[in-house]
Amino acid sequence: MKTYIKKAALGLLLFGLLFSTYSCAVNPVTGRQELMLLSEANEINLGRQTDTQVVQEYGIYGDAKLIAYLNDMCQRIGKISHRPNLTYHFRILDASVVNAFAVPGGYVYFTRGILASLNSEAELAGVMGHEIGHITARHSAQQYSKAQLAQVGLIGLGMALPDAFSSLTGLAQLGVGMLFLRFSRDNERQADDLGVEYSSRIGYDASQMANFFETLERMNPGSDRSGLPGWFSTHPNPEDRIKAVRARAKEWQDRTGRRDLAINRDAYLKHIDGLVHGDDPRQGYVEENIFYHPELRFQFPVPANWKINNTPSNVQMLSEGQEAVILFYMTTGTSSNEAARTFVSKTGAQVIKAEAIQVNTLPSNRVLSDIQTQKGVIRAMSYFIQREKQIFVFHGLTSPGLYQKYGSIFEKTMRAFKELSDAKKIGVKPDRIRIHTIRRTDTLENALRSFGVPNGEMKEAALLNGKNLNDTIPANTLIKVVEKGR
Repeated sequence: MKTYIKKAALGLLLFGLLFSTYSCAVNPVTGRQELMLLSEANEINLGRQTDTQVVQEYGIYGDAKLIAYLNDMCQRIGKISHRPNLTYHFRILDASVVNAFAVPGGYVYFTRGILASLNSEAELAGVMGHEIGHITARHSAQQYSKAQLAQVGLIGLGMALPDAFSSLTGLAQLGVGMLFLRFSRDNERQADDLGVEYSSRIGYDASQMANFFETLERMNPGSDRSGLPGWFSTHPNPEDRIKAVRARAKEWQDRTGRRDLAINRDAYLKHIDGLVHGDDPRQGYVEENIFYHPELRFQFPVPANWKINNTPSNVQMLSEGQEAVILFYMTTGTSSNEAARTFVSKTGAQVIKAEAIQVNTLPSNRVLSDIQTQKGVIRAMSYFIQREKQIFVFHGLTSPGLYQKYGSIFEKTMRAFKELSDAKKIGVKPDRIRIHTIRRTDTLENALRSFGVPNGEMKEAALLNGKNLNDTIPANTLIKVVEKGR
């Protein structure tokens, strides 16, 4: 009993020390003291670590001129923000989903999907200011602190009840999971206010951000194949958001006394001319039940009627009845045999059969095993295929009772893996945003039709331009049109 009391007291003491050390942080935006279990130095370090994971997981869109143009906006806003001494880092993620987000420490991310949906520098400045506002108001850091606090509480309890919490060894590390944290509506409202303030202070018409939010509500974007969520999954919509943004924009216009606030629609559109739109087939596509990867030069068949999900880190193929899955990914290693041994060691797999084979002249290893999981045993057929220092890995997973049904399907996909050499398959091109000039005043619908936009794509094209099909467009106006690739 005395030992129990001592451990409980120690846990409470630890909790109290952490709380007293960090709870008196001053919020840079409000000036009020608030709970903060994350120092600025730790915040920056967390951001750096998260950034590494984000880049690895989702990839960077490699347009140096566009990155420089957008980074200039980020730095201008950062310098007039509530945390001007923080170093800001801007990234364009190579994802078609419509979203933008920030993580602690000054890291700001825009997907190419949201860049395609913006229609002016003023809209860009508002959204950029909104994301930087999440950083300056320390919204993500607050969420991280709450997660830490919950874990510290468990650690304290774990000291009191060691048998029940013996596996708990430290604070949870959120890492890239921070991207999927949902802000509160109060956080969103404050970020909106800061977006209005920051964009107004660098000379833009902040009411344009409300126009973009209107487009978002009409678009209601979801997630894409990258796994990144859409805007509303991470940015809950505050009540009367559009009205509130316009009201705040008017207040800042009156406060600054400026009537020459910029919109710069044409300047922005010219910078995104040629932007890749939608999924990029150069990163993998399916045609007639064959998956092709032009950049990495490989192909393999996809089982008929299976659902495929191609993300930057792996390819997932799911059977119709969701009874089996094939997972494909790449890693590096010295040999396929070493990769197979590492897999068995890390998973604790019970090997049924293992053998060295060749897959279309490539040295490979095949392993059939059972793996114990929390939900029971799964049977795995795994292929490890070596091409120089690259290891291509397949795992076909199902229950032992269904293996006879799916084993041959696994084999058919894995054994048919081969290098891609067809120039036509390698040379596919993505869809791109192209900027055109309307030569005479007309409706948007007629203008789009004149540039060859099919009837079935008219509504999407109108949304892309932030307008309605029956809107009258003045002569010499720039508009976006999607140029088809492949």
